[in-house]
Amino acid sequence: MKTLKFTKMHGLGNDFMVVNAINQDFDPLAAPLAQWADRYRGVGFDQFLVVEKPSSDAVDFRYRIFNADGREVEQCGNGARCFARFVADKGLTDKTEILVETAKGIIVPKLLDNGLVTVNMGKPRFMPSEIPFVPAHGENEDALTHIVLVGLESVPVSCVNMGNPHAVILVDDVETAPVEHWGGVIESHEQFPERVNVGFLQVEDELSVRLRVFERGVGETQACGTGACAAVVAGVRNGLLKAGAPVRVTLPGGELFISWEEGGDVQMTGPAETVFEGELQYS
Repeated sequence: MKTLKFTKMHGLGNDFMVVNAINQDFDPLAAPLAQWADRYRGVGFDQFLVVEKPSSDAVDFRYRIFNADGREVEQCGNGARCFARFVADKGLTDKTEILVETAKGIIVPKLLDNGLVTVNMGKPRFMPSEIPFVPAHGENEDALTHIVLVGLESVPVSCVNMGNPHAVILVDDVETAPVEHWGGVIESHEQFPERVNVGFLQVEDELSVRLRVFERGVGETQACGTGACAAVVAGVRNGLLKAGAPVRVTLPGGELFISWEEGGDVQMTGPAETVFEGELQYS
């Protein structure tokens, strides 16, 4: 039997099992992650985060993310804040600004004096090939919104890649939005060959929005950091939100602040909390 030490963390209720693979021998590809994700028979989590040594001296750490279904994914914004808090709390770094390698590039979390964490999430991408997304016949590739067919309904979505793919849908009221139905259908829609995270965005004013996210391979979660980034980017591009200003994003689990202006990097600020430390055995 093998023994694994881990930390349970969350960012606005989006919860994680975090493992230090620098100071203990661990291969996530050989571990029963889906079993551990079970909230009744395991630890329970939305995503599993792994801290590894970087592949080059140009960065401080490597950050790997696995969904509850065991699939490795490219990015997780709430996880990035928890990752930064974890490496600082465990004494793995004394830096307040950390260079972190992900499957889709470098992110830069910064630990603030007030306990929050700001993460430079990099530049969003929009072209269908970058999402990836297959536009409906006759659509312009650079359109601000695209049509996804859900049964007999044509649903307009804004496609944004934040290191992982997002489809943002503008709704009048997130409380009554068809999150489970549309989210489940669009997440695995044939127009998204690698599947997609689906955000339901309600704009209150140019500096405040409400958001619910149906995450790829997970379902609806309490919060989604990259989903909040994608939603604000989509809102700015469509002229609904103020460019360059911190926009308050209210999710079921709490608030994030996101800022972006055309051509720049997306900045995300929010909390990262430790819940408990644990140890398990597995074969």
